[in-house]
Amino acid sequence: MAGDKIIAICQLGGEFETDKDGSLSYKGGDAHAIDVDEQMKFNDFKTEVAEMFNCSFNAILLKYFLPGNKKTLITISNDKDLQRMIKFNGDSVTTDVFVILEEIVEPDVSNMPASRSSRTTLSESVPPVDVVDELVDGNIIPLGASLDDVVDTNHIDMNIDDTQIDLPDEISHILPLTGSNDEKHVKTAQQWQNTITGVGQRFSSVHEFRELLRKYAIAHQFAFKYKKNDSHRVTVKCKAEGCPWRIHASRLSTTQLICIKKMNPTHTCEGAVVTNGNQATRSWVASIIKEKLKVFPNYKPKDIVNDIKQEYGIQLNYFQAWRGKEIAKEQLQGSYKEAYNQLPLFCERIMETNPGSLATFTTKEDSSFHRLFVSFHASLYGFIQGCRPLLFLDSVPLKSKYQGTLLAATAADGDDGVFPVAFAVVDAETNDDWHWFLLQLKSALSTATCPITFVADKQKGLRESIAEIFKGSFHGYCLRYLTEQLVKDLKGQFSHEVKRLMIEDFYAAAYAPTPEEFERSIESIKSISLEAYNWILQSEYQNWANAFFQGARYNHMTSNFGELFYSWASDANELPITQMVDVIRGKIMELIYTRRTDSNQWLTRLTPSMEEKLEKESLKVRSLQVLLSAGRTFEVRGDSIEVVDIDHWDCSCKGWQLTGLPCCHAIAVLSCIGCSPYDYCSRYFMTESYRSTYSESINPIPDFDRPAMKDSSQLAVTVTPPPTRRPPGRPTTKKIGTQDVMKRQLQCSKCKGLGHNKSTCKETL
Repeated sequence: MAGDKIIAICQLGGEFETDKDGSLSYKGGDAHAIDVDEQMKFNDFKTEVAEMFNCSFNAILLKYFLPGNKKTLITISNDKDLQRMIKFNGDSVTTDVFVILEEIVEPDVSNMPASRSSRTTLSESVPPVDVVDELVDGNIIPLGASLDDVVDTNHIDMNIDDTQIDLPDEISHILPLTGSNDEKHVKTAQQWQNTITGVGQRFSSVHEFRELLRKYAIAHQFAFKYKKNDSHRVTVKCKAEGCPWRIHASRLSTTQLICIKKMNPTHTCEGAVVTNGNQATRSWVASIIKEKLKVFPNYKPKDIVNDIKQEYGIQLNYFQAWRGKEIAKEQLQGSYKEAYNQLPLFCERIMETNPGSLATFTTKEDSSFHRLFVSFHASLYGFIQGCRPLLFLDSVPLKSKYQGTLLAATAADGDDGVFPVAFAVVDAETNDDWHWFLLQLKSALSTATCPITFVADKQKGLRESIAEIFKGSFHGYCLRYLTEQLVKDLKGQFSHEVKRLMIEDFYAAAYAPTPEEFERSIESIKSISLEAYNWILQSEYQNWANAFFQGARYNHMTSNFGELFYSWASDANELPITQMVDVIRGKIMELIYTRRTDSNQWLTRLTPSMEEKLEKESLKVRSLQVLLSAGRTFEVRGDSIEVVDIDHWDCSCKGWQLTGLPCCHAIAVLSCIGCSPYDYCSRYFMTESYRSTYSESINPIPDFDRPAMKDSSQLAVTVTPPPTRRPPGRPTTKKIGTQDVMKRQLQCSKCKGLGHNKSTCKETL
């Protein structure tokens, strides 16, 4: 949008409701409008919103939806977030901003169990000390490390009553809050002051006791350490030297219940040393954020750090928040590892609930996951019955815990919409993986009779595999990948502007409908670079240039046509593999239902987009002159002289052949001889064919996460996760495109040469 300015419709007081498709809708409340442009700062925007609704600046959160995604709310917390909101909604006049009031829990100071003095402040605390290690029963545990990182039970033992026991799942590093009078840090924690009440209190398990003890310590601002800790008894004392606070709990005989047997609730300490070490374990962080993560799946680690600091006074680092989020996600979504083991049953359930579908997987020799292929009957039927015999092959990397790649085959429906046909999840994108994918696709499309045109990269073994598996098919090389390869292979040093002009000529050559126009375009490239010209001559241009390509691409030149489908995979790739596939299934099911419903309202013979294209061609007819002939071949004069062959649906301009719709020259001839242009349009563009594409439905897959029945044929198959795992931290993202290969190069200010600067200039030397 020009000027990068939008109107923010700020809403407060309503409630979010979840629709059947999982999208959120906001009902009720008040709304006010604010002009927002790229010059506005976040604090100014938030201040204006707070004043508008008469709220405190610190008591509100601002969130919005991305265009086309009503399922995930995005937080606005700084200037960059505000600018992103403006950029994302650049094509819109308005955007909705939801003002959310943070809940504040007032401290309950009545009936508090004995604790150390509530008058302790940061200035009265023990002076800061550089603490490097923490001593736990004579064992040194580095601060900032988790138990998984530092504890090896083969080397660290704890002996109690001559009995060898295991260390707990976590070592406590609960440190005091940064000041008991700092209300914003303790308001939330105050609700935990009575989680431990005294002797006789019972708990369902040791784990529950540990978790409540941890919350109790946070609320009362002290640190503790374990003296005994196993599956049936826990003894804990205050970490401060000489402080008598102590608690002992053990299992009640013949039960799993844990009961507090002894407790000295008195503190004589002034708290532990204030540091920025681990104040909470990963499992504790997970328990705190789990409910919020349900509502906001894109809850960022940096937001987790800020929220826990504000609500509990505990300073986490980014990786603690990230690991806590990973644990919470696994608790909410299920185990990533178990999801791979569910694949045999999952594939069976897909084919049981959707007869005619194909779902299969393979493992390696060590039973680790290798590949999964899925194609639903509704997709296969829709492609064969209503879509052009045209498939786009591409891949997208997955950023899940075990990484991997999604391979996909998508088609174009009669309205030029994305229609998913098949997809696969593989552990790594290799030549063999693409070959296997195409073999499964060939098996799924066994009833297809027309030769298929593929638009795909020529690398990754695709050129050989397509020719071998789909004999008689056509392979159009993806123009995007070719452009990247051209710029990469050029050895000469070219400026950004020269590269841009060269790529423009390259695209012109690809789209040129006739050999003459193709020659003119590559001659233009030759005048810039003989190397680029020779590259084009050796690039098998008969597989990418319209003037020579034998297949029918309908002017689709790149393989990334299925961006909509890839975005579904990207949105769901953080889920375990079975859930990710089921989310994609749900998206396809929703797509089919929506488009089928919409098409039932159409009254035209052609789909809306094709109707519009035909109308545009019809408007050009007025300036054309048709020379009638006794045969079925006609001459049409306008800016150029073209020959139209009605019987063969051919025009010398090649527009009819390339698009499947009559060009303006053909429409002029058809009008003169009294024929309807609709009778000469490709059948794939007819509303009837479009409805055939979406005539079948995809059924839900219930209970795939339940244990398999004994009669399941795949019961004995075990599938383990692939050996590759995502490294800790935020995944790196890099978009591949012509912008990357066209970055501006260095230019010397001395000699004006490219590829170096003044300090390394050879002329100066």
